[in-house]
Amino acid sequence: MKTEHLCYSSMESDLSVFNIVAFTHRNSSLEEIGMLHIDVDNQQDKLSRIKTLMQIDELMYLSTCNRVEFVFTSAGQIDSEYLYNFIKQLFPKLSENQSKQLSKNGTHYQGEKAVSHLLQVASSVDSMIVGEREIITQVRESFNNSRSMNLSGDLIRIAIRHTIETAKKVYTETNIAKRPVSVVSLAYHKLRDLNVPLDSRIILIGAGVTNTNMSRFLKKHGFTNFHVFNRTYSKAQKLAEVLAGEARELNDLSTFNNGFDIIITCTGAESHVITPEIYANLVGNDTSKKYVVDLAIPQDLSPEIKNENHLTHISIDGLQKISNENLAARSKEVAEVELILDDALLEFNGIHQLRSVELAMREVPMKVKEIKDTALNKVFKNELDSIDQESRAVLEQIVDYMEKKYMTVPMIMAKEILIKQKSQ
Repeated sequence: MKTEHLCYSSMESDLSVFNIVAFTHRNSSLEEIGMLHIDVDNQQDKLSRIKTLMQIDELMYLSTCNRVEFVFTSAGQIDSEYLYNFIKQLFPKLSENQSKQLSKNGTHYQGEKAVSHLLQVASSVDSMIVGEREIITQVRESFNNSRSMNLSGDLIRIAIRHTIETAKKVYTETNIAKRPVSVVSLAYHKLRDLNVPLDSRIILIGAGVTNTNMSRFLKKHGFTNFHVFNRTYSKAQKLAEVLAGEARELNDLSTFNNGFDIIITCTGAESHVITPEIYANLVGNDTSKKYVVDLAIPQDLSPEIKNENHLTHISIDGLQKISNENLAARSKEVAEVELILDDALLEFNGIHQLRSVELAMREVPMKVKEIKDTALNKVFKNELDSIDQESRAVLEQIVDYMEKKYMTVPMIMAKEILIKQKSQ
């Protein structure tokens, strides 16, 4: 397991429970990243189980076309043995060697380093394709999923909120995304450069965010002939309506015989969706050139199909090579973004400290009420019983006033102290 070694402020100890283990294009092959994919339908059970087994307090799972990241809070020691057990328990079907290799691949970020990494991810600085706006949506959706599954809590919530706000600022105040080169746009430009006819018959497999964006891009540029296949038929219908195409269930793919020129596929399946048998049926006796755009991790297209058929294959692997050229061209923008991220990291320091104070003082109102009740009903009960009702009412008003002020003043003072410390 790789660990980032950087110099940071004293905030490290306060955030030591905040961890991220990242598997990205920087430390793992796309095939290895694909091994860590969890189908949406299985996430609730698998993630809830690992949260309990590994004594995790909060958990968020982020999975994109070129990264899988586990954001979690835990007071335990996160070392290579911990990560190996984590992988082994969460993905029991992996071999011993696969589990060991993945546990070595993952990069562990802790405390402020984890917050810094999260800011870089959402702002696309750490993306395979710098300036790819899609990542901010993917981070937000991952958090919403974790929250809906009751996996995340307060620390992940404030970290993600600050991260999203920072990413929006990055995309607004810099040119990092002015010439976006997302997976979708790269794939489209590949097709355009190949002079694919606008009347090409297009099969879309999957109706998720990536394929939806890709298909709308194609429609915008004049393509008109779409068939949409998806496991959930209602989602296929929804996308097909937008494209003026036809919707079909994913199971129908094996018997589809209307022919095609282009396949664009991006599903969340854990195994190949397009097998040699299915591809042979789709092609039939048609000998014309075919194009397959495979944006899935793991790949939807069975590898042997590329070697045995006359087709042009566009995959994430190929797009990654193109994306590397963007880093040099956008280096100036990356430098400007990093200045924003440095400020955001310092700002999160104050946010986290203030939130820590708020959480620590949540019990103050209850304690104050207990003291008041003890004073009125026990300590000074005899004295109060001897005074008239009007005097008692006035005294209780004074006590209530002092109670409210006592609960408010410490919080105000704590905030003022934090602000003063931050300005020094």
